[in-house]
Amino acid sequence: MSSPHSDSDTDSDQSQSGSEPVRHSDLSDSIFRSYLEFTGRSSATNTDLSKIQSFLTSSSSGALSCLICLERIRPAHPTWSCTSVCFSVFHLICIQSWARQASDLSALRASTRLPISAQKAAEVSLWNCPKCRVEYPQSQIPKTYFCFCGKLENPPSDDPWVLPHSCGEVCNRPLNHSCGHHCLLLCHPGPCPSCPKLVKARCFCGSVQDVRRCGFKNFSCNNVCKKLLACRVHCCSEICHQGPCPPCPVLAVYRCQCGKREEERECCERLDFRCEEPCEKVLGCGQHKCSKGCHSEDCGPCPFQGKRTCPCGKTVHEGLSCKASVPLCGATCSKMLSCGYHRCPERCHRGQCIVTCRTVVIKSCRCGSLKKEVPCHQDLTCERKCQRQRDCGRHACKRRCCDGDCPPCSEVCGRKLRCKNHKCPSPCHRGACAPCPVMVTIACLCGETHFEVPCGIEMDQKPPRCPKPCPITLLCRHGKNRKPHKCHYGACPPCRVLCEEEYPCGHKCKLRCHGPRPPPNPEFTLKPKKKKSLHQSECTPGSPCPPCPEHVWRSCVGQHIGVERMMVCSDKTLFSCENLCGNPLPCGNHFCTKTCHPLKNQSLPSVQQARSEPCEKCHLPCEKEREPACSHPCPLSCHPGDCPPCKVLVKRSCHCGSMVHVFECIYYNSLSEKEQMAARSCGGPCHRKLPYCNHLCPELCHPGQCSFPEKCSKKVTVRCACQSLKKEWLCHDVQAAYRNAGSDPKDISKNQFGHALIPCNSNCKSKLKVIDSELQLRRPKTVEVIYSNSNRRVSFAGPHVCGYYDWQF
Repeated sequence: MSSPHSDSDTDSDQSQSGSEPVRHSDLSDSIFRSYLEFTGRSSATNTDLSKIQSFLTSSSSGALSCLICLERIRPAHPTWSCTSVCFSVFHLICIQSWARQASDLSALRASTRLPISAQKAAEVSLWNCPKCRVEYPQSQIPKTYFCFCGKLENPPSDDPWVLPHSCGEVCNRPLNHSCGHHCLLLCHPGPCPSCPKLVKARCFCGSVQDVRRCGFKNFSCNNVCKKLLACRVHCCSEICHQGPCPPCPVLAVYRCQCGKREEERECCERLDFRCEEPCEKVLGCGQHKCSKGCHSEDCGPCPFQGKRTCPCGKTVHEGLSCKASVPLCGATCSKMLSCGYHRCPERCHRGQCIVTCRTVVIKSCRCGSLKKEVPCHQDLTCERKCQRQRDCGRHACKRRCCDGDCPPCSEVCGRKLRCKNHKCPSPCHRGACAPCPVMVTIACLCGETHFEVPCGIEMDQKPPRCPKPCPITLLCRHGKNRKPHKCHYGACPPCRVLCEEEYPCGHKCKLRCHGPRPPPNPEFTLKPKKKKSLHQSECTPGSPCPPCPEHVWRSCVGQHIGVERMMVCSDKTLFSCENLCGNPLPCGNHFCTKTCHPLKNQSLPSVQQARSEPCEKCHLPCEKEREPACSHPCPLSCHPGDCPPCKVLVKRSCHCGSMVHVFECIYYNSLSEKEQMAARSCGGPCHRKLPYCNHLCPELCHPGQCSFPEKCSKKVTVRCACQSLKKEWLCHDVQAAYRNAGSDPKDISKNQFGHALIPCNSNCKSKLKVIDSELQLRRPKTVEVIYSNSNRRVSFAGPHVCGYYDWQF
């Protein structure tokens, strides 16, 4: 089964000699297994294990080197590792030579400057680690090759499953802080990790108890400490902390020890509070006051009581009162002066003796080259510069009037170190310079995997093999689905997947991926470039897919069925089938009768689009039926879609016939039958005569027959037969009277409507006779005329002429 990541690095040990056995590349799992199982973790991400992990990375990459000789440390080489701070690994021969030279130089320096013998100086001489400069005694100069944990002498180097220079057993060294537990890792370089065992521990203030790792059992509960302070009055107000509590900071007013002054001070200063004034308490003699500073103890007896001496101390007086001063004895003072050689020549006196001794003596300078008489208090130095070599053996002392004990050289060594990159920064010294303290980090491109090598050998190193995936985002279309590869320097490997990019035609490219490539990573190098590149690395653009090579059936320019040809998909040549076009015209009602031709609405290249021609135009009149249906024809020529609404005006009379309405055809025909009837109404009186009488319909203009014509409520004047009597009846009563008489009201004329419905009385008869007689008198006489030309007789009767006339036809 292949690795989940493709490895872009090469093994750094493949070019070496084949004499060394094949060794397992990663031993971290076996070394950390017991520790991780105990702590319940899955990986060695703890900072305690970083030193060990760095050593394992350096060892697997062939970068483990000795700081002294700058040569690679091979598995078969005897080694020694520092056990104090740096835990660096050195060749055993190199560290022995280094320790002897440093020890001899230290002994020589001690015997030169100190009054001890060379043998004693050799016994107390020290040597230091080349890396961390921790001092070791001469007795700890390594003499035997031990494994890292120190249990096995001369560990084997031919076991591929055991870490080089390791015994392969459990380390079992006592852990830090003397917790009583031992290291659980296999024999390993570097510091042992913190103790992983679980113990019950209390916080710094002791108020909280918790179960914690033994290596981290000291913790703070983040609560107020509340421990009783040294004053035994107040409690600590700090957050739970390590170490003793700070002095009590509570402010209060306290008296000094002598009780004269009161000041506001911190509680921790109350016992040591002394004012700056003298005590001035009256002593036991009652005459003098205490001249001591502020104090709390007893002032003591008066210093002027008892035995007293003169100022020079030669004469003793007893029984003097403390008020009396001691008389001078008159002898020479003879007190030792500050020079330590001469005495005070003055007579007994009070106060201090002279400060500077003015006795003239013969003095020599410190280097001994000059002698001169000078006052005792004055030092004598010459201007001669010391020409002795300092302990570095390179520079002269050059100190003026040197006493022979030349100080250490203050110059910087400045010699080029073995790394050939740096100069020695130490003070000028004898012997070989310390190794270059600079460590160069060799890292993979992403920086997740790295190791340190001594300065000077970094040029021969290769980058570590990083198990992390490459962080570069691939630019081709397969980047998300492509198998990831390991972190690397340089360009990413090319994509081997088929392109399968879809053409506009729908087919897919069957070539290998030829998409763009990301910019390459910089090549691994530690040499600084003389000239900075002005342009950054750019991505490599991909090549476009070739024209589609698939064969497809293609129709003619007119898209006719049954005349397709097999052509290459990328070949865009068009052809005509010479049949009638047959495409629908823009009107949508008829078809084109031209020969097969390309249409303008067809997607064609610009060159072929210029040769396309439109279908013929339709000039026939529109023959569509309008919606809603009407009798008017469409005024447009043949067109697509629906006809425009009919705007012809139509006349429709109202229901009663008194008014004529004008409507647009589309509006009137779109109305329902009910809405049409309502629109035709004029809104006024009906104006139609009722069928049974001569009155008009009392309702508003309405369709159909007038409702209830037999119930007309108009007033009608009715008369008797002689028309002498008259009354007003309602019209429907008049109609009912005619019906009762057996007559139809429709047959009654307008003049006779309501006549002879009232019976005549006696007055009516007398008046009728008078009327008849008058009528007889008014009747004209008959005139008879006879024409000779005709045998026909015609008679006329009238109010003026009456006669007969004969007409010949």
